[in-house]
Amino acid sequence: MKLESLCNSLSLKVITGDTEREFSGVYVGDFLSRAMTCVKQDYLWITIMTNSNVIAVASLTDAAAVLLAEDVVLLPDALEAARENGITILSSSLDAYRLCLHIGKLLEES
Repeated sequence: MKLESLCNSLSLKVITGDTEREFSGVYVGDFLSRAMTCVKQDYLWITIMTNSNVIAVASLTDAAAVLLAEDVVLLPDALEAARENGITILSSSLDAYRLCLHIGKLLEES
């Protein structure tokens, strides 16, 4: 599924990056060392972490995008790093649980 379709379906805000990319899986978590092993290439990573380490992990794993839940806001240095590294950052007011429910339903329908 393309990130653009996900954004349209869930009214996600695009903070930075390209929504033309497709994602092939989802990982939810805030423990960075765990995310480094569980976020796979082309995955959507749902988190509430907002520091520059999130960008480093997303870059290292080649995540399709980072989806920030609960309207959390990236720290300024993290936003700058996301832009510099071409990391797509999306945002939602929904919590991670609700996001997973909606995304799971969308993936089943596609």
